[in-house]
Amino acid sequence: MLVFGTQIHIVTFIFIVLEFCMFIFQIFYYILRPKDKSRLLYLLLLFLFQFYNITGGLFPDPKIDIPISIQEMIAYGSGFLMASFFPFYFYKAFDLKSIRWHALFGVPLFLMLPYLVFFVLIYAINGNLNVDIRFGMIVPLIYSLILLWVIFRAIRNKYEAERNKNKYMEESAMYCAVVPWASLAFFGLVEESQLLEVLFTNTGLIVITIIFIVKSVKQLRLEHDQLIELTINAVSPITFSKNCIQYALTNREIEIVQLIRQAFKYKEIGEKLFISELTVKKHLENICKKAGVSGRIELIIKLES
Repeated sequence: MLVFGTQIHIVTFIFIVLEFCMFIFQIFYYILRPKDKSRLLYLLLLFLFQFYNITGGLFPDPKIDIPISIQEMIAYGSGFLMASFFPFYFYKAFDLKSIRWHALFGVPLFLMLPYLVFFVLIYAINGNLNVDIRFGMIVPLIYSLILLWVIFRAIRNKYEAERNKNKYMEESAMYCAVVPWASLAFFGLVEESQLLEVLFTNTGLIVITIIFIVKSVKQLRLEHDQLIELTINAVSPITFSKNCIQYALTNREIEIVQLIRQAFKYKEIGEKLFISELTVKKHLENICKKAGVSGRIELIIKLES
């Protein structure tokens, strides 16, 4: 079943809507913690998923005023781009230094180069996509299996060195979510239906993202409770004032911090100071930069110690 007169299957459309909602949630979470670089990488991951689902679902479609050859290049390119980002994501987000070569050099050589050679250059010359798929997917398929083994080994070695169970479970869950992407080259070779391909490549990430959202909500609640506890056990105003001067906070920034100490929400702070909620967040970001912290809890602790 297709939607809106396009080539997009109803299941693909559902995934697009779900991932868009998750993307918006992650943006708000990142705005609260602009120093959370792993969250920024995850936002990029969700964006690439959206791009892959939309282009892979829409193209090729003769009704769209774009040459079919260009549509095919974009559709296959989005899949290659998505698969190419995974090693870099694991390398940066989880600090897996042992896969650095693959993330920076192996992926361009064995994933992006075959795409450019077969699906752009040769396809533009011969116009025969079936031949390009048959030969252009061989190297990516083999290399994707190698990547799976390399990433799995890197996660295991890191856990053996650090023994951080929570981090290990998070990395393992993400690994399980991306394993189906190793089959993307296989789907290209056998030209399976859009429904099967989308189900296979999206389900894992949806589950992982839901887990991340639940974890984020719990973290926000915990921070709120900690903030209330800090307010109850607040130190002397003299210590707080000295630290505000030390970090060169402006009068407006001090007003905002004092309200944060009292566990007011951003919207409430904005109403009290007659400024927008966005302005409050921007002030807080500047305050955190001056104090060298990444969040409200760290900020209060630092100003009161």
